[in-house]
Amino acid sequence: MPYLRHLSTNADLITASEEIRAGFVALALERSRQATPFVEQARALKISAMSAKRPNDLLKIEGIRTSLLTAAGFSEKATTHTEESDKTAAIQDFIEKFLEPAGTNFVEELIYRFLLTRGDSLGGSMRNIAGKLAERKLTRSIISALMLTGATYQWLNAASNTWIKGTSNTVDIELSLKGLSWRTNNKTRTLIYNRTIPIVRKNIDMCLLHCTPDEVNSETYRIPEKFIAFGELKGGIDPAGADEHWKTAQTALARIRTAFDSYSLFPALFFIGAVITDSMAEEIWRQLEDETLKNAANLTDLDQVASLSNWLVNL
Repeated sequence: MPYLRHLSTNADLITASEEIRAGFVALALERSRQATPFVEQARALKISAMSAKRPNDLLKIEGIRTSLLTAAGFSEKATTHTEESDKTAAIQDFIEKFLEPAGTNFVEELIYRFLLTRGDSLGGSMRNIAGKLAERKLTRSIISALMLTGATYQWLNAASNTWIKGTSNTVDIELSLKGLSWRTNNKTRTLIYNRTIPIVRKNIDMCLLHCTPDEVNSETYRIPEKFIAFGELKGGIDPAGADEHWKTAQTALARIRTAFDSYSLFPALFFIGAVITDSMAEEIWRQLEDETLKNAANLTDLDQVASLSNWLVNL
């Protein structure tokens, strides 16, 4: 059994308290990193706005209209779907109700409200950042496993949606990667993150297929025999949400089993979680023993992640 290479008992799966603390620190640092552009935008807005003697003068300053809308509470999505006349009316209303009452401190009020909206936007994106950090950590481990075996690989750039030949210089590629493909033992495997699979009719965290990068398309996703393995990856580090994450993962994996049972196919299923509690560890272990799950690992344990990665690239 592949999981026995890095797990001896269910206790090995439990997340240590120090790892939970380290996870919260990592999320805080990532939040600060992602907030930096907003702070710089606010600083640039302040410099431009300081040339206005009165709040209404802000309307005459070139280049800050979008920032005024942001300060007025408009998200990027709302801005896209609003007519220009309505945007102007909203800005004027914002100036009248919030900036003019601030008197000589209207620039500071503008900046505070700009950052308030940007902060709300950041909060929304941060709800997904734990998953992104988990993907990056696993991707780094998989690439290391590939390089160790000398396998050739390609990676899918999320921005350009193009496959790029992998090299020995892998610095930061996990920041913009949404898929990996490699060839080992005369077999081609392609791993895709976060894709809705027609057979399952739901989004799956990780899908391992028997195909080349050129064959990754909507038609391939409809061929049951192409799928080698599916995995659920949960990067949330808050113990309060651990049971819910596990419940979500179990539902997804059960749906996959049901969908492929009708084709008499049994792709390997695996689970990786950042925070695993005692009761979760017992359930995961039972599923490993009865082969409901083929493999599992605690994301905070680098040795476990490395072992699972080696298993994955050799499927």
